[in-house]
Amino acid sequence: AAPDESSARHVEKRIWAVWSTSDSDAVMLLMTRAQAAAAARQYDLALRLLDVVVQLRPDFVEGWNRRATLHYLKNEYADALADLQQVLVREPRHFAALTGLGMVMNDLGEERRALEAFRRALAINPHLERVPDMVKTLSEKVEGRDI
Repeated sequence: AAPDESSARHVEKRIWAVWSTSDSDAVMLLMTRAQAAAAARQYDLALRLLDVVVQLRPDFVEGWNRRATLHYLKNEYADALADLQQVLVREPRHFAALTGLGMVMNDLGEERRALEAFRRALAINPHLERVPDMVKTLSEKVEGRDI
């Protein structure tokens, strides 16, 4: 509901700060190390670190979300979907998880489900980058174009 792009970015940053913060110093350290491993494309190491995060704090949605992202990057779609489900059960408004769900569904050829996920993400955060283009492209494929 932000009135402009600048306000929307500010609100989004505050949301990410909430989602990315745990009351556990151990979890925060593991998240930092997992992020560094992922940046170095050491995906297996990052996944092992995130496995510990979700074991220690299963209600910490960002542990699940980042692990889903890594599974997606490794084309492990079933694992990505399982982790995204965990995110959305705990935080149904997680627009990044909905975007991720749309990306997985699109890669699997489930265009209607991808479109639905992208639309849900945009309903929560209408200022997402690239998602409006995906909605436009998929809506033409799935629903056809107006004459």
